[in-house]
Amino acid sequence: MIMTTLDRIVRIGRLRLPGQLQGPTSSRGLVIFAHGSGSSRLSPRNQFVAHCLHQRGISTLLFDLLQETEAVDRRRVFDIALLASRLGDALDWQMQQPDLSRMPTGLFGASTGAAAALVAASDRPSLKAIVSRGGRPDLAHDALARVEVPTLLIVGEFDDDVLALNRKAAEQMHCVREIAVVPGATHLFGEPGTLETAAQLASDWFTKYLL
Repeated sequence: MIMTTLDRIVRIGRLRLPGQLQGPTSSRGLVIFAHGSGSSRLSPRNQFVAHCLHQRGISTLLFDLLQETEAVDRRRVFDIALLASRLGDALDWQMQQPDLSRMPTGLFGASTGAAAALVAASDRPSLKAIVSRGGRPDLAHDALARVEVPTLLIVGEFDDDVLALNRKAAEQMHCVREIAVVPGATHLFGEPGTLETAAQLASDWFTKYLL
């Protein structure tokens, strides 16, 4: 097992949004997380996925895309352009860090964070991979056709509405993309073994395209 030895609190952008950078000493890549509505960098589901990525030699950055006062405003929560700009701030911050600037980089988005990741990626073809878990890629709208980054859309088998939206979004994309349906899972992947399956799928995708 790879020991996670990199662990530091960072501040992102003009608002100095808090984030946690973690990973193995010999990390070969970085995945920046974009959480969804009603969530934060402390999301246990995203932290579980991050731990799985550490096992593959990949560092992670989980940070709050919104301030506390913004997070209770539904207009802000669904402001995809704002969320994407905050992700852009994190990518700019990465380029200023000597130990991170040359790492191949991917994005992991959940719920509305998936749309923000796709919008951010539509202007940054240098990104290597995107994974969406229970995401709303449809909210990226016109940006979908501009994404050049290999994208995996993970959806629960019983998350019917979101699965339909993911399929429609995938039809608008021209990059390498796949939809992975997790058997027995609903939107939050709370059923036994389903989050583990989603994390495995994400880890495999990032291992393939990021490293």
